[in-house]
Amino acid sequence: MSLLPEGASFEELVQDYFLAVRGAGLMLSALDTELLTSWAREGVPFQVVARGIARSAEKALWDARPGEPVLRSLRSCQRQVESEIKKYRERSAGEGEERPRKRRALTWEETRHARLRASLERLAERRPELMQRVGQLLETALATSPVEPAQLDVQEGFVFLALLRALPFPERRELWREACGASEGQGMSVRSRRVARRFRLLALVRRSLEMKEI
Repeated sequence: MSLLPEGASFEELVQDYFLAVRGAGLMLSALDTELLTSWAREGVPFQVVARGIARSAEKALWDARPGEPVLRSLRSCQRQVESEIKKYRERSAGEGEERPRKRRALTWEETRHARLRASLERLAERRPELMQRVGQLLETALATSPVEPAQLDVQEGFVFLALLRALPFPERRELWREACGASEGQGMSVRSRRVARRFRLLALVRRSLEMKEI
């Protein structure tokens, strides 16, 4: 998700992503920094926290006024982020242990992968014109479940961009215009603008296809 150098710390990755998605600001408040430090101590992958931020931002995006930041603070994402942390920990606990006569519980990555596949199958029923593209994605890009959170983010991004390209031109053009036409905060770097636009575009595609909850 982030475009920071490979050696960036967890805190730098989260701050960079949050400010890009928020669309304004150059740094976190003292209270937000304290919350970020507590998340860093959890020892979960950056992508787990980023998913919570993205989901919080998506829910707020549709109600935000023009020129208003999507998220007011990192604390506004706390409930969603900590929910993702809890799910990640629950689905990682005991992984690899032998469980006689019991089916192995799905990991956080496998759960998201399964939900995405199910959501695509429902999409094909609602939008028959996308059935061929959905079938291709299920057989290729989604044939196997990623084992790393970062791989899952790449996979999901690829899927939604592929669906975008399969939409009728007028619908596709409108989504691109809406994503690129949103105002962005002053002082944002080129890289942060790219992250922000990508987030908005994928969120708009998910909303358009009624696939917000995955």
